[in-house]
Amino acid sequence: MSRHWYKEGLKFSCTGCGCCCAGEPGYVWVDKAEIKAMAEVLGCNVEEFERQFVRAVGIRKSLVERANGDCVLLDADTRKCRVYEVRPRQCRTWPFWPSNLASPADWSEAAERCPGCNQGRLYSADEIRSI
Repeated sequence: MSRHWYKEGLKFSCTGCGCCCAGEPGYVWVDKAEIKAMAEVLGCNVEEFERQFVRAVGIRKSLVERANGDCVLLDADTRKCRVYEVRPRQCRTWPFWPSNLASPADWSEAAERCPGCNQGRLYSADEIRSI
């Protein structure tokens, strides 16, 4: 199968449902610049932010999850990200992750979890590859 089976592009429009921020456990990798930006938005210093919201995973850092799998920065009442404007790159690039783009079946699986997949704006293959 072609590496870029999505040569005609793919549609995506965020519905703001919060599904990509909840559910299955995983890692949301963050770097120093992202941590600093998120701390500023929440009005705390980097050390306090890391104490409350970050965990070490080997030599990397990931956002903490709640017991139910929700991201610690997903507001439980509004289901909105508390740091949306400066959310980590991993969050900004959803659903155009390599794991979702590997095959049409992988994209379909992502679309089952995300109501924004296959809806709204058409992203060209070039745009997707540059994300």
